[in-house]
Amino acid sequence: MIEANDPTLKPWVEVPENSDFPIQNLPFGIFKTQYLEPGAGVAIGHCILDLTYLHENGFFDELGLPVGVFNQQYLNDFIGLGKKTTSAVRNRIAELLDINNKELQSNKAACAIALIPMEEAEMLMPIKVQNYTDFYSSIEHATNVGTMFRDPDNALLPNWKHIPVGYHGRASSIIPSGVNIHRPKGQTKAPDAELPTFGPSKRLDFELETAFITCKENALGDSISTEKADDHIFGFVLFNDWSARDMQVWEYVPLGPFLAKNFASSISPWIVTMDALEPFRVPGVEQKPEVLPYLEYEGDKNFDVQLEVYLQPQGGEENLICQSNFKHMYWNVNQQLAHHSVNGCNIQVGDMYASGTISGPTPDSYGSMLELAWKGTKPLKLSDGSERKFIEDGDTVIMRGYAQNEGVRIGFGEVKCKVLPAK
Repeated sequence: MIEANDPTLKPWVEVPENSDFPIQNLPFGIFKTQYLEPGAGVAIGHCILDLTYLHENGFFDELGLPVGVFNQQYLNDFIGLGKKTTSAVRNRIAELLDINNKELQSNKAACAIALIPMEEAEMLMPIKVQNYTDFYSSIEHATNVGTMFRDPDNALLPNWKHIPVGYHGRASSIIPSGVNIHRPKGQTKAPDAELPTFGPSKRLDFELETAFITCKENALGDSISTEKADDHIFGFVLFNDWSARDMQVWEYVPLGPFLAKNFASSISPWIVTMDALEPFRVPGVEQKPEVLPYLEYEGDKNFDVQLEVYLQPQGGEENLICQSNFKHMYWNVNQQLAHHSVNGCNIQVGDMYASGTISGPTPDSYGSMLELAWKGTKPLKLSDGSERKFIEDGDTVIMRGYAQNEGVRIGFGEVKCKVLPAK
């Protein structure tokens, strides 16, 4: 058992009911304040625990951590220490926050410095993304898209049930929650037009995804098995893979997404560790036909994480438009990493691997506007009386996620982004 996951643990820090950040979560992130430079922190209730301060004042002395490992702009060096070390740090933080432990609790001066109200902090990119890959691993999403754009009777391409399909995306345009984006511009071609035109996308969309972050490298030429993949995965974030559908349909043949995807992807700023999600493992869906041996796996590799998408028009209220779940993934993260590296691709610390749109089996669980409004033929009605086929200027898209059982709720916070007019 992972000590920090003990459902009986109670913190001395106040944690509101249904908080995303109980003592059993302890996600890692990078924050700054008016007085503090960027550094590492852990979320607990409505507060951030300053890991730089704790490290510099001896609270992690027995763990032998490198000097300055938390006093950095990114978590790459910390997660690169390996899961044995990062798990020990998380367990130690849980120990310090345990209501029965007085080490930090009784040191009022230290508490006043180490615990920072979230409203006083700005959350930043938690890692420097070395490389970014986007998969296409929801069978419901792939079937819906294939039905819309190809043949409903043959919605999946022949390779889909044999390999976790993916492509290499743009790492530099991944941004944290709260950073707004401008509507992208590019070429589009109307079905009845002879030539393409240039201008702002008219079919801007979100994609509800999660992403995992790697913490261990393999040498060029070596591969990672499904059995060993867990050792390479530090944790997860929510991921909004913004998509310009009208640009995408024109450009994606023959080499796949390009300008339709590379303008922005938004992530939640707190990395929920794989350790914290251990109690929420569930069996994956049945895979037929049988996969090749290098994609075979044992045990429960999917995660029961409830996912929600809200659309907020400018000046209006949030509208819940999608409820899906991470457990719907056809290809799990172990298979994704095994396939990614089976050709000898060298995985690096800080790589980000997005799941692809996570759609469920019912229309209210579809993870994109393309599906929810079915290619614009079934507009969504919002509470203010307006309708949406795709995302409009001034709209804010908010994604939230949490896992819950035995009275413990492990949340991701949110990823929130407003769409501004094209420049």
